[in-house]
Amino acid sequence: MTDLDILKGKKHIHFIGIGGSGMYPLAQILHSKGYFLTGSDNNETETLDAVRKMGIEVKPLGQRAENIEGADLIVHTAAIMPDNPELIAARLSGVPVLERSELLGVVTSWYDNAVCVAGTHGKTTTTSMLTQILFGAGLDISAFIGGKLPAIKGSGRAGTSDIMTCEACEFVDTFLKLYPDVAVVLNIDADHLDYFKTVDNIIKSFNKFCNNATKAVIFNGDDENTRKAVNGITGKEMISFGYSDKNDYYPENIKKINGTKTEFDLMHKGEKVIRLTINVPGEHNVLNAVAASATALYCKVSAEGVRDNLCEFRGAGRRFEKLCEKNGVTVVDDYAHHPAEIKVTLNAAMGMGYKRVWAVFQPFTFSRTAILLNEFAEALSIADKVVLTEIMGSREKNTYHIYARDLGEKIDGAFWIDNLKEGESEKEYHDRNFEEIAMYLKENVREGDLVITLGCGDVYKVAKRLCALL
Repeated sequence: MTDLDILKGKKHIHFIGIGGSGMYPLAQILHSKGYFLTGSDNNETETLDAVRKMGIEVKPLGQRAENIEGADLIVHTAAIMPDNPELIAARLSGVPVLERSELLGVVTSWYDNAVCVAGTHGKTTTTSMLTQILFGAGLDISAFIGGKLPAIKGSGRAGTSDIMTCEACEFVDTFLKLYPDVAVVLNIDADHLDYFKTVDNIIKSFNKFCNNATKAVIFNGDDENTRKAVNGITGKEMISFGYSDKNDYYPENIKKINGTKTEFDLMHKGEKVIRLTINVPGEHNVLNAVAASATALYCKVSAEGVRDNLCEFRGAGRRFEKLCEKNGVTVVDDYAHHPAEIKVTLNAAMGMGYKRVWAVFQPFTFSRTAILLNEFAEALSIADKVVLTEIMGSREKNTYHIYARDLGEKIDGAFWIDNLKEGESEKEYHDRNFEEIAMYLKENVREGDLVITLGCGDVYKVAKRLCALL
């Protein structure tokens, strides 16, 4: 793990890619601790503007070797490529260089109650729910979330208490760099198999994550893989949640009020704690709410505090986020990028009373698409209509020789745009792909339809373009 004293004596920290959602909360916390920060980025974003408003110097757009001048610690995101001129200069400078997750690990060690929320699905929503409850209950918490939470006006905040909420990502074992006091495990599913290779390896990593917790493990007792991950862990409080009354915390008397509102009794070992209301759709969010509530109660929030603040949560950014409703067509954006996530999101959407549900999916990484191709086809087929963008390769090269067509041919009636035209750059193709899809949707959606863009890349741009066209 990262040397916890690495920030000792450091005054000037430079962030390469400071506009990233994972960098912003760290910048907030370090800025609040009195460090002098500078940063750079390639793109203008709302987050970059928020960084400037904090009084942090952002270098002119673009990444250059001279941007690191004067820094005695340099931080970069995992998305920064090895040939980035700023990162090359950083590595040659002799100054310590940290990847963002390493710095996050150091920061979690500063809090006596770092609550780290892990799981293949639901991390952002559950961390956001928990943050909403704790912050709303008057606790001056610090937070690190993978999506924007309106209550804290962004993806993180710097507080003065000893509590930190932190989304803990399992990708390439990132969460093993954290120092959790409370480890929350929502579920464990087959994902990132390009790295883990097998589900058993994922389970082993989650076991290490839970063992790193100093005080408590709060886990999904209904999930078989999660039970395997926590098996044999001792020396900390073990608290289970799930739908079954075999767990410590579970819901009863679930009542769906409308498409987005659900009420249920939160139970603890056979006794009713309080009746709760959530304002986000889907049965999976009932379970997320039980996990967040159990964790908040562990953090000494009153049952009434949980009730009064959970009902104020209406979703995190890119989690079933309603972008517009025009001419009778509703457009929603969601981060779901794994078959299990797509399945629960589309099942929730199909139960909301719309005439037709359009799923517009951007596959993310060639490896995941190739390995889970049949599972993606099955999950997407829940929707009435399916539209596919080309695969976003991210950090990968297409050694799998897989394309949107390969997925589309497995789904009845799916629509996609074929590959690059001769002489067309990848960026030109990407922009044309999105524009043509938005135009196709505009011409084919009807009053009463729901269009939901799905994926962890930039497919939200299709949703925003459609809103402009409608």
